[in-house]
Amino acid sequence: MSTTTFAAVSAVKQQSDTGFSVDLSPAWTIGGRPNGGYLLATIARAATVVAGHPDVLAASAHYLRSPEPGPAEIEVEVLRTGRTATQLRGRLLKEGVPQVEALLTLGKLGETEPFWQDGVPRPEFGTFSGEPWGGGVESAGFPIAIRDEIDVRFDRPMADGPSGRGELRALLALPGGESFDPVSLLFAVDALPPATFDIAPSGWVPTLELTAYVRAHPAPGPVRVLHRAHLIGDGRVDESCHVWDSKGTLVAHSTQLAGIRLG
Repeated sequence: MSTTTFAAVSAVKQQSDTGFSVDLSPAWTIGGRPNGGYLLATIARAATVVAGHPDVLAASAHYLRSPEPGPAEIEVEVLRTGRTATQLRGRLLKEGVPQVEALLTLGKLGETEPFWQDGVPRPEFGTFSGEPWGGGVESAGFPIAIRDEIDVRFDRPMADGPSGRGELRALLALPGGESFDPVSLLFAVDALPPATFDIAPSGWVPTLELTAYVRAHPAPGPVRVLHRAHLIGDGRVDESCHVWDSKGTLVAHSTQLAGIRLG
């Protein structure tokens, strides 16, 4: 696993009051294209500089194009600043062409116990593998460079093939033992392979839209991730993801719509 931190590869450089530059890492790619959660996190990183509040609470991104790694620009527009929240629009561009459009809400995360949480999946996991997901080429035939950057350990052998449940459960750690924060949790909700891998083989499953909620500051250490596919049809799949920290607190969850080609 790499020792280059997520904070370093998602760092942004402020060029104006609301303009930033970012260097998209080729190491955080699938099939040569940057991971969607990683792209959203870079936009959120820029938003935290502009916003009047410190923590990402919600973020929703539409992926217009799949950018190549390398230099890119981020534009942030403050839509409203209130007492408890700031709403912003963020846009990632390559050579002036929009790649990702996002809306974000920033505020301040509390530390109190949830008042009610019925309907949230239980964080029930099996024994995690002693071997990480590892590097190399997936069966679909394209390189998954991001596997060399993060530590992912599933609670059942991936080599056993699909179980038919449409869900993946894993322990996820960032490079160098870096702790998760509200920005990197936007990556965590999109870090695992598509949950459709537990149903049937497929090629690339590109994210069309991703909405994430951050619910708490995570405790130090790896997070546990439950990734589920719900409906596959008409060339699209919707998935949900829930993330718990090392203390068992639900710290983030998301839904996404992705394209898919089975077979």
